[in-house]
Amino acid sequence: MLIKSSHRTHAAQLLLGAAFAALCVAPAAAQTAPAAEPVAEEDSGAIVVSGYRRSLEDAIDMKRNTIGFSDSIVATDIADFPEQNLSEALQRVPGVTIEREKGLGTRVNVRGLPSEFTFVSINKLATASGSGGRDVEFDIFASELIQSVTVQKSPTAADEEGGIAGSVAIRTARPFDNPGLRLVGSAEGAYNSISEKIDPSFSFLASNTFGDFGALISVAKQQRTNRTDSNSGINFRPIARWTDRAGTTYRNQAIAVLQRDAGITFTDAMKNKIVFLDKVGDRVYQNDQDRLGISGSLQYKPHNNFSLAFDAFLGSYDTTEDEYDAAGYSASSNSTLETIHGFDATTLSSAGIVVLRDVSYTNTQHEFLSKQYITDTDYRQFSGEMNWKTGRLTINALGGYSGAKRVLDYANLKHVAYAPSRTRYTENGGETIPSANPNTIDMYNAPSKYLFEAYETTREQINDDKYAGQIDLGYDFGSSVFKRFTLGGRYTSKTNERQYGEEKIQGPTRGSTAYVNVRKLGDSPLTNVTDIVGGKDYQARNLSWSQISNDYARSFFRPAGFVTPFQNANYYKVKEETIAGYAMLDMEFDVSFPIVANLGGRYVRTTINSEGFHQVQNPNGTTGLTPAPVSSTGRYEKFLPSFNAHAELTDSLYLRAAASQTLIRPALTDLAYKRTASFSSYRYTDGNPGLKPTFADQWEVGVEKYLGKDGGILAASYFWKKIKGVVQSRLTGVAKGVTVYNANGSVNGVYDFDVYQPVNAEGSYNVSGIELNAVIPFGMFARWMDGFGINANATFLDSSLTGQSDLGVPTSPIGLSDNTYNATVFYDKGPISLRVSYNRKGAYVERIERNMYPVYRDAYGQFDFAASYQLMRNFRVELQGINVGNAKTTGYTMDPSFPTTYEFSGSRITLGIRAQF
Repeated sequence: MLIKSSHRTHAAQLLLGAAFAALCVAPAAAQTAPAAEPVAEEDSGAIVVSGYRRSLEDAIDMKRNTIGFSDSIVATDIADFPEQNLSEALQRVPGVTIEREKGLGTRVNVRGLPSEFTFVSINKLATASGSGGRDVEFDIFASELIQSVTVQKSPTAADEEGGIAGSVAIRTARPFDNPGLRLVGSAEGAYNSISEKIDPSFSFLASNTFGDFGALISVAKQQRTNRTDSNSGINFRPIARWTDRAGTTYRNQAIAVLQRDAGITFTDAMKNKIVFLDKVGDRVYQNDQDRLGISGSLQYKPHNNFSLAFDAFLGSYDTTEDEYDAAGYSASSNSTLETIHGFDATTLSSAGIVVLRDVSYTNTQHEFLSKQYITDTDYRQFSGEMNWKTGRLTINALGGYSGAKRVLDYANLKHVAYAPSRTRYTENGGETIPSANPNTIDMYNAPSKYLFEAYETTREQINDDKYAGQIDLGYDFGSSVFKRFTLGGRYTSKTNERQYGEEKIQGPTRGSTAYVNVRKLGDSPLTNVTDIVGGKDYQARNLSWSQISNDYARSFFRPAGFVTPFQNANYYKVKEETIAGYAMLDMEFDVSFPIVANLGGRYVRTTINSEGFHQVQNPNGTTGLTPAPVSSTGRYEKFLPSFNAHAELTDSLYLRAAASQTLIRPALTDLAYKRTASFSSYRYTDGNPGLKPTFADQWEVGVEKYLGKDGGILAASYFWKKIKGVVQSRLTGVAKGVTVYNANGSVNGVYDFDVYQPVNAEGSYNVSGIELNAVIPFGMFARWMDGFGINANATFLDSSLTGQSDLGVPTSPIGLSDNTYNATVFYDKGPISLRVSYNRKGAYVERIERNMYPVYRDAYGQFDFAASYQLMRNFRVELQGINVGNAKTTGYTMDPSFPTTYEFSGSRITLGIRAQF
């Protein structure tokens, strides 16, 4: 839902979350403020629900006064739109799309650019989420605690740098947003159509003001169970897998079968142009989430010209994801082609690619995997802000800390069976079935054929800490042209530290290999996979199989007191310090019509110190690590100009324009000065603390037509960005004389290793697009339609950048969707509020498989709805639905006839009640 950048709306309707007994004598009540606060009319006793429609009207007023381009949602809308987390609420904003992971919104994309191109802050502090990168995983935040979110698309000089796509500014509630005593709360139950479980959610808020002082606290607690069934992982593998193995029977047989069954005379030029299905997998994911969020605020506000506030925002987000895989890998180390039953030389003929669609293989590797990801994230933020206006001088000061700690405990129990099998495409995915070879197996029902390989474990810990301080001075001139001059400075310090380790358990004690190739899958208790996770039968195919539960695997295969040790080879620490200063001038003048403008510039200087262990050759010829981390530094500085303006051409017609230069800093993982090795490909990968930011020159123009007293608007804008210095991995050197060892400890040989590092690529590319937005209340056409309306937006993108396929296959940039649509049809009058929403993101390139074959995620659209009824002044009942059409997630390699993903996450229905006092 679109609302323009300001926080003037009825913030009372936004307060989200939690009881605070110290504030009031009344017992703790409940959760987020209703989207529609009822007002009892004394003359008639009628109840008027004004939330959603009032939000739209306020949005029009705010847009008139906004200098640049920005869009917001306030808590009224976050609470009312069906959503599972904050990112899903943001998908209603024009130009914003979200990345979904197994049906759940996670990261946010602004104007189709990658998520790391978006800068995120909470209460004006850069957000720490523990992701290890620049991008923020929004699913960790409880939306019930958020008062407003503003997506800033054209920055001013006062805005902290860091977002080429835009910035997302999150704000929590404060007591003087709505003075006096306020208690708000909710309780709800949510049902998932596949897991068939009902999950609870609660939130409470208490806020009060005592003369010049105020206090607020809110709490939100949510549990969610999401299940996803997926026939996926289907990918191309080039015939080079066998034809590059010179002098072997695997190569000779593959070439002979190509000639015999497909009439293809192999040449070396075709080694990457003939492809087969390397992997087909059926998977069930069960994701259990436990989210707790707490926000609090103490505020001193003796008058409108002075405010001193201390804010706290804390929480935890703990997830356990169980994944059960049954997969067939055609390209095992001792397999090759046996019979080609079907091939396709026409669909991808423009790229010269032949696809072997249906093949029997001599010795497929079948795997049963029981995987478990346990992730615990704790985040906290503390900040203080002062806003003081004395005479013509305004002083604003800010300081605070934002931190997160994330710990991931991963385990994978792996059993393997080698046997001839047949793998082929199906209409929606792929399948592995028995072949005509007498030694074949039914991979889903052969527990005695699967031998234990390993119980693999990893442990990762990321500490993410950010500190910031800022002061701004503003002076009002009071003249007719020059309105205000603002000068400010900011210091930020960011530290990201990662520790990582992995270990294989192959016997009853550490170091033992007693289970390897001895213990069988059937030696452990097997349970039907859907009985393990609960809920409906497997949704992706008519299929059933049994596996070892992760609970049993964890209890049986881990020795007492087992903890995966961290390893120095995977350690890194990056510290980044930035000093920024800015100045800007606000102007207002008439040239036949009023014009408001903002002109400014921001100077930034950033210093980076990064450290990590490097691999070295020991005196005895073995490979080891440096005794201590090796550090390196980098530095850059930049001046970033900005301009924003709008002109009131008529009372109802506005023109907007903006131009600026922005940047996005390199990912912290790319800055990390560490080295990892691939001994099979003779390659080192190093970090690069000397990386510079990626810059963008950008401008935008837009026009807005206001539709009168009913609060309607039609708006359109065109934006253009020239992006320079994109970070890419490139060959930067050669490490001479590296010893490589075989698995038994013998020397394989001494090789020269290529060294790859992330670097700023030369050249630039352009991204341009059009955003359209319409808010139309139907009551402006006929009185009987009062209460009905539509709120819709669309974004269309174009880019000059093509993908990085080594085969020269033209693709869009990874992650860039050419078009997105959002539409909400609503009825909001009296005690009834109804909304049906549709959100669609167009197809985009998900990755380039093996740097050669672009893999696409299909366009995805889903329907959501929300309905509420105001039972009485203080109570409202709500019904919400997410993905009510049970849309599936699909994808393909190069052409839809070669599917890669067929995934179901089901729908979610929520029933709840809200109370407000």
